[in-house]
Amino acid sequence: MLQDYLPIAILIALSTAFAILVVVIGHLFGPKRPTTRKAAPYESGMKPIGPGTRRMPVRFYLVAVLFILFDIEVVFFLPWAVAFRQLGVFGLVEMFIFILILLVGYVYAWKKGALEWD
Repeated sequence: MLQDYLPIAILIALSTAFAILVVVIGHLFGPKRPTTRKAAPYESGMKPIGPGTRRMPVRFYLVAVLFILFDIEVVFFLPWAVAFRQLGVFGLVEMFIFILILLVGYVYAWKKGALEWD
């Protein structure tokens, strides 16, 4: 039974080894003498105005995470829609419960002000 998982284990081992190899080669053959000119940000041939990095409000990240969270959860509607006839009433009730849980999370984020854009 564990033989069925052998190709997956080999794939994980090879991909991990390849990732480590790429990082090590980049470290060995990468640039070793950073200068201020090399470290300067490049913006279409123009000198950048202001610092290269600046602080972003947490609200941007919060909205992005909420978008990804709800977007990924909506992906679960497709398998349910494909197998809707086989699931019957049980599948319908389960999907209503899933939508209710999503709705509770959405209302919570809305009430906390996570969706407000200043």
